[in-house]
Amino acid sequence: MFTKILIANRGEIACRVIATARKMGIKTVAVYSEADKEARHVELADEAVCIGPPPSRESYLLADKIIAACKQTGAQAVHPGYGFLSENAAFAKRVEEEGIVFIGPKHYSIAAMGDKIESKKLAGAAGVNCIPGVNDAIETAELAVEIARGIGYPVMIKASAGGGGKGLRVAFNDKEALEGFTSCRNEAKNSFGDDRVFIEKFVEEPRHIEIQLIGDSQGNVLYLNERECSIQRRHQKVIEEAPSPFISDATRKAMGEQAVALAKAVKYESAGTVEFVVGKDQSFYFLEMNTRLQVEHPVTECITGLDLVELMIRVAAGEPLPLVQADVQRNGWAMECRINAEDPFRNFLPSTGRLVKFAPPWQTMFAANTQDLYGVRVDTGVIDGGEIPMFYDSMIAKLIVHGKDRLEAIAKMREALNGFVIRGISSNIPFQAALLAHPQFVAGDFNTGFIAEHYGKGFSAQDVPHADPGFLLALAAYAHRRERSRAAGISGQMPGHGVTIGEGYMVVWLGTAGQHTQQPVEVTDYQAQSGSSVITVGTARYEICSNWHMGAARIHGTCNGQPFMAQIQRGLPTNPLAVRVMHNGTQLDALVLSPRGAQLHALMPYKAPPDMSRFVLSPMPGLLVDVAVAVGQKVQAGERVAVIEAMKMENVLFAAADGVVGKVLAQKGESLSVDQPIVEFV
Repeated sequence: MFTKILIANRGEIACRVIATARKMGIKTVAVYSEADKEARHVELADEAVCIGPPPSRESYLLADKIIAACKQTGAQAVHPGYGFLSENAAFAKRVEEEGIVFIGPKHYSIAAMGDKIESKKLAGAAGVNCIPGVNDAIETAELAVEIARGIGYPVMIKASAGGGGKGLRVAFNDKEALEGFTSCRNEAKNSFGDDRVFIEKFVEEPRHIEIQLIGDSQGNVLYLNERECSIQRRHQKVIEEAPSPFISDATRKAMGEQAVALAKAVKYESAGTVEFVVGKDQSFYFLEMNTRLQVEHPVTECITGLDLVELMIRVAAGEPLPLVQADVQRNGWAMECRINAEDPFRNFLPSTGRLVKFAPPWQTMFAANTQDLYGVRVDTGVIDGGEIPMFYDSMIAKLIVHGKDRLEAIAKMREALNGFVIRGISSNIPFQAALLAHPQFVAGDFNTGFIAEHYGKGFSAQDVPHADPGFLLALAAYAHRRERSRAAGISGQMPGHGVTIGEGYMVVWLGTAGQHTQQPVEVTDYQAQSGSSVITVGTARYEICSNWHMGAARIHGTCNGQPFMAQIQRGLPTNPLAVRVMHNGTQLDALVLSPRGAQLHALMPYKAPPDMSRFVLSPMPGLLVDVAVAVGQKVQAGERVAVIEAMKMENVLFAAADGVVGKVLAQKGESLSVDQPIVEFV
């Protein structure tokens, strides 16, 4: 067994590998870019080596620097995690040639299955059902359009070396095929250094179901059940679960055996995943094979009780698999939500910056521990006060729950999301909460088009209706009453001028554009010792009992005898007197005032924000990679104005109306903040 391994990655996956290595008594070496010098994986590892500037092509994608770090520290093996160099056959071969063990499949298996064009040919030769398409690299956008017409729209344009939704577009017509081909090539070149693109038929209303494999050097390969990954947004997985609520035991067995046969055909070792597109009639087609550990591997660990990272390390050290197919278990139901640094209310644009507050929910399951299951687990690479850089992926944590059945897993996940505190940047937690509450998701009735169908026009606060809005108002009033009690108890108050506490309040629900709603609320039976109050909102009565204290971001307790978890934020940037209540994905911003204070507040004039319609603003923090217009140029609505790159994705900005460029306010190569003006029209 190895005594020291190097993790050629960053973020949560680096931390995940370190957890298992520590359990096995193996020392770890972290590598980091200058942007990650204070990152969590650097802190957790036994040693750390800086390998270059922030952009991944100058650090994490440089094989020479990783191999040099191995030699410098005496690491005997490299775990590549996922992304970066994890599916780079040349890197795996080079590592082996240098006398270092690659904790993953052999380079020839990566070359055979990691290349999507070659893997389809191999799968076809092995008798696996494949989707109709052209499996050879396409040279020009015009040829792509011609091929797409031949196959019949819709088609999927895909980078051969792609992964994680990068370099992938679905085209429904010639225009989309032309633009999608160019975007795929650019994204693929930037992310993977390989701009080959191919096209295949897009199966409508499909499910994305994948089989987890593990193989050893003795030729044994097992399938560890399946994962349901159909809840996707723009081909990026959002929620994953195991098992799938859709397929039968017979289909599971058939998919598993087919995946194993394919893996054996390429002498596959280590962990890997075969992805299938599954039709409504449970017919399935080979999609691709990921020759690495998957982001969503924790759900498989929960239902099987196996540590996949440990198996990868043991197999790489030459050990045989410690179990046979009949030993593979399927216990309970596991679910994972990817918590991303993005703003769901601004079309999911990346959100970078300082994590002013990062407090995950209470954990009872942990990475590398397969004994304590049926609980909550958080895999993350960030810490409270840490920085979310714009150079890497947007995922900041994975929230995993394990329940006895699917409904219990959903309930645990909703409660855990309520307790997940993230301040300073935006996250997709409200969107995750909305998905988990959707009746079709709860029923297991969905496919890969679920998010596009239900949130095709974007996501707004109206998409997260609260089952009991009065509860949010009651919580706001409860928090205010606790604050008034503390204020009344401060010593040294002048007689006759101390803080007095009434029982009648007015909760002013702060809306947009100065539209506010007032709701009278009564807080009675206040008991300081037990933290109990009765709040009356209209005809509804809420008896809230909690030991919450003023500085805490989370509040948990009981409401009318039922347990709850919510978040309270006192003081907002727009209004330091306001309180924000968050529960089940819904956010309420409110002022809790005396009746007279509410009367006076209603008389306050509304200050409208400045008109910025003549500007093109940066919708997110990012790098300005192109400005496509010049001063004096006439621009038509829908014309390309600028391109911003953030978190490995290109975002093109278009003109909203016809106009003439008056000023170009930002230059190519500049780092932009959110809402920073780029171009001004006259």
